Amino acid sequence: MPLGIGTKNIGIDLGTANTIVYIEGKGIVLREPSVVARNKKSGEVISVGEAARDMIGRTPASIVAIRPMKDGVIADYDTTVAMMKYYMDKALGGNAGKPYVMVCVPSGITEVEKRAVIDATRVAGARDAYVIEEPFAAAIGAGLPVMDPTGSMVVDIGGGTTDVATISLGGIVSSRSIRMAGDKMNDAIIQFIRQNKNLLIGERTAEKLKWDIGSASPEAAKDMESSEVRGRDLVTGLPKTMEVTAEELSGALQDVVAEIIEAIKSTLEETSPEIAADVIDHGIVLTGGGSLLKHLPDVIADATKVPVFIANDPLDCVAIGTGESLKSIDVMKKKK
Repeated sequence: MPLGIGTKNIGIDLGTANTIVYIEGKGIVLREPSVVARNKKSGEVISVGEAARDMIGRTPASIVAIRPMKDGVIADYDTTVAMMKYYMDKALGGNAGKPYVMVCVPSGITEVEKRAVIDATRVAGARDAYVIEEPFAAAIGAGLPVMDPTGSMVVDIGGGTTDVATISLGGIVSSRSIRMAGDKMNDAIIQFIRQNKNLLIGERTAEKLKWDIGSASPEAAKDMESSEVRGRDLVTGLPKTMEVTAEELSGALQDVVAEIIEAIKSTLEETSPEIAADVIDHGIVLTGGGSLLKHLPDVIADATKVPVFIANDPLDCVAIGTGESLKSIDVMKKKK
């Protein structure tokens, strides 16, 4: 490989909420929000990642902070390219060689959306790009025996999509990808507080509330603390602080939780009896940031009558799996 001496192949978990970069032989080297701030007039990128996220909802009219990924797919092509280029350069530390890049995509993605991801990665500086489906990468990252003739089930709840899949013998047997995940939970909280408290709150406030007192179980939420929330009063237009209970918040999240459970049940219904038996033995593994919602494993286990576990590094499983799959990149090259 004379061209890319010293160039490491990289794996990218290009998420709606966060982008994580994995370098072969080094592991995860970068974890930043998938946000770009750019000047509206000139189009120039002002900042990317953490600094750009801090600008959301706080920018002057000339600057816009955007999340170029929506529901797990590219919503703004040029901005995604700029963001990927920035992260690849940052992760590789200005290394001159062009890496091969493995990018993670939701399982329900169309060929056009897949092509957009590959093209964007090439334009951002990759020698070539390959895609791996999110639940498969999550299963590898969670340490599941994906190559064995044993059925495993993984549920990856990210920012934009929830990907549910049963996996056996190195492939996805049945899968579902729904656009109901962490972002929809935040939206549900914003809507609930607007309708029931006449208070307007931002996305970051909703996310903080979700992690502080959000629960998938209204029953369990009864014993939890309440929390103060600050926003703008819709009646007076002035800033205001209000109390929100965990039980109220749990009620707001029920629709999203119900959709996720429905997707899990539908995937199980499509699964062969042998794999279903394996899933009962080994349980369902949850990955992704959304899996950290309090009491979610219990609620899913209760609905499906199957044991449910959270993976060891739920936030990093997809990135680790994407990085691990770099080992078989030669197979990918032959497939093309």
